[in-house]
Amino acid sequence: MSDWCNSDTGEAVYRSLDAIKNLRIRVSLERVTTTASLSQQLQQQVLSQQDGGVLELVPLSSQPQLGDAEEVVTVGWQEKLFSQYEMELFQNEMACQSPLDRQYHKEVMALTKAKGRQNCRIFTYTDYDRYSCPVQQLTQGNDLLSTTRSKPTFLAERMATLRHRRQDRRTMDSSFPKSKIINWEPSDEFKKNSHEVNSVMQVMHIMGDLGPSGGLGQKQNEFMLFTVKTDGNGTVIVKPDFNKGKEPYRIATTGTIKEIWHLTIENVSSTMKSEEKDREEHLYKDLYVRNKEFPNSLVGQEFEMPPSGVLRYLMNGEIVSARGFEYDNLYVHFIMELANNWSSLPTQVHYGVTHTSRTKSIGKDNVAYFGYPFTFEAFYMSEKENSILQWPVLYFKVLSLDSWQRYRTEGYGYLLFPSTPGKHTLTCHTWRPLQTGTVSALRRFFIGGSPELEDHSYVRIPGNFKGERLSRFGFHTATSGCVTFNLHCIQQSRGWVNSTTFRKRHQNTFDQAQGFSHHESLLSTMEAFQRARRKMQEVRESLPMEFITSVSQMQI
Repeated sequence: MSDWCNSDTGEAVYRSLDAIKNLRIRVSLERVTTTASLSQQLQQQVLSQQDGGVLELVPLSSQPQLGDAEEVVTVGWQEKLFSQYEMELFQNEMACQSPLDRQYHKEVMALTKAKGRQNCRIFTYTDYDRYSCPVQQLTQGNDLLSTTRSKPTFLAERMATLRHRRQDRRTMDSSFPKSKIINWEPSDEFKKNSHEVNSVMQVMHIMGDLGPSGGLGQKQNEFMLFTVKTDGNGTVIVKPDFNKGKEPYRIATTGTIKEIWHLTIENVSSTMKSEEKDREEHLYKDLYVRNKEFPNSLVGQEFEMPPSGVLRYLMNGEIVSARGFEYDNLYVHFIMELANNWSSLPTQVHYGVTHTSRTKSIGKDNVAYFGYPFTFEAFYMSEKENSILQWPVLYFKVLSLDSWQRYRTEGYGYLLFPSTPGKHTLTCHTWRPLQTGTVSALRRFFIGGSPELEDHSYVRIPGNFKGERLSRFGFHTATSGCVTFNLHCIQQSRGWVNSTTFRKRHQNTFDQAQGFSHHESLLSTMEAFQRARRKMQEVRESLPMEFITSVSQMQI
């Protein structure tokens, strides 16, 4: 008989795109035979055949008894079905302590006034109930599935009283769309004991009271038939798996009266009709279109563009660190300088000062980290077509400040704005002016102070220089450390939107600049190649045939 029954009581994992509240489960519990009925049937056979003097054993019938021996219940997700023990418990209003207990009291009283509860042996424990988990479960034995008793640990008994202290219990709503359960793949990674506390997944237990007919309502006769778990993301774990047309599970109880039951579990969730599927697909499409249009509504139909013939340059920069300087407690002072034909908004800040950072030893260098962000926006517009594009420059100097408020100039440097958009990590080396002699060195060490530049642009090309050759002969400097920058550059021009501007031979200056017009550079190269090729063909055609023939013979 064990070969006829289903012995696979492991977990199964399903994946569903529908809401878990649409799940419907049909549980069938059938008593096959009992030890008491077996002895009673044998006694009746013996008494009926004593008068004849011959005893003939008639084969026992294993047909299930109707009424109390068979029960079929359809249960929804987190649907509460009261047991006989709960019916007796919640009838007493004094035993109700929590709001959930008082709600159960009202439901039990309503059932008592009506026809009573429809279920007899099958009941449920929802995720909102505060209960002690049962200790009898399905386990696989040698020849049949029997019940086992395991004593929960001390921690499990204490934690069971603290589990799920939710005040309200959700009710089922039959107005939601019908469900569709999709089989995913079985897995055993979620196997756990029934008395373990899981605070992540929602659980629902379908129980069975497998006691004798006259002994219903006793906690020791409660038996866990089916368990459903879900994580809220579409994963549903059931134990045991649905029968799916296979043989029922066989349960053999322990105790004085041993009984055998058959358990059948079916997924009776209604599948969606074609009209409902089409309606749901249209709803998903409309939702997708609305989510796609929402960012567009925030940005607007017209993207912000600079005026025609104007280049917009936006740079988000960061002063990362400074290393290799002589003294500690460093800070950086910087200023932006715009070149010819560049402009900025009146609210744009052109200078800044970082905080003071203490250095730390990394390898052989002392490094001071700043992480100082800054933003700069500028516009370029040139009326002359052949003007040379000059990029803005960031001048900076590194200073140190000690505990006696003595500051020293540690180094000067400059940074040319990158000509290409994107991310750039640049390291700029610095130097500082140096006076010869020991007096200057003693002054720098004891009272602070050092030679400074009156014009920051002297680091590169002085702003007032108008000659042809720049000479710095006689100017003494000392090499200092270096400063690291992270720059994120954006370039925007209305001329790039219209691709026909790249095909014009004559472009304005900012389109011809390096970094702006990679496409135009390629086109101009191709045009120059075509012009040279046409000239070669014209020269070849203008030469006499005798000269061409003689040259070809000489090459041979």
